[in-house]
Amino acid sequence: MDLYPAIDLRGGQCVRLYQGDFAQETVYGDDPVAQAKVFADAGSPWIHVVDLDAARTGEPVNRPVIAAIAAAVGVPVQTGGGVRDDESALALLDAGVARVVIGTAALDDPAWARSLAERYPGRVALGLDVRGREVAVRGWVEGSGRQLAEVAAEFDDAGFAAIIVTQINVDGAGTGPDVDLYAELLDTLETEVIASGGVGSADHLRTLASFGEEGTPLAGAIVGKALYEGALTIDEALAAARTE
Repeated sequence: MDLYPAIDLRGGQCVRLYQGDFAQETVYGDDPVAQAKVFADAGSPWIHVVDLDAARTGEPVNRPVIAAIAAAVGVPVQTGGGVRDDESALALLDAGVARVVIGTAALDDPAWARSLAERYPGRVALGLDVRGREVAVRGWVEGSGRQLAEVAAEFDDAGFAAIIVTQINVDGAGTGPDVDLYAELLDTLETEVIASGGVGSADHLRTLASFGEEGTPLAGAIVGKALYEGALTIDEALAAARTE
């Protein structure tokens, strides 16, 4: 299972939100490029970057920072937040991002989402953020009224590189991932699944990595706050994610 250390950007700074709440923000640093290099130099196979400003408003204010991260590290960068049309997706791909993540736009315009995945194979992932099992949209601000299983099944044949599923209820809490959620998805989907939300220890990562022992493995796990607050080091996280 690949580890995806996360860099969440707001106003050009590294931040984390608690359960997606913009009013509960912690700033961890003002040099996202340096942070990305720390993760890459430790051996991270990917860097996961989220533009929180773009996710909330659609304005790509952090795009220059994302381009700088992609140029500075020798590993692929996966980026989401506010990718809602060809222009925003292609701007990121042209800036050196290996994979863009689309979320809200996929529910608003499924045909466009499918078209983008088809035109850029391996370079487009679907991001589904959920509260419980309801998919949330527009930077986690609104509920969609749709259930995760239904939406994931609808897009399973669309050719996305992966489906990234974030459980908002545990995001930033460090209390453990929603294991049942990922078990349900792995039993039904052909598309690779990346877990996000709740990882607070190496044991949590080992639990996610163990899905591959008896069935379909998770393709990856995204970890953010635990790395920034010292609950586990990047080296510990990488070792735990590689557990076979």
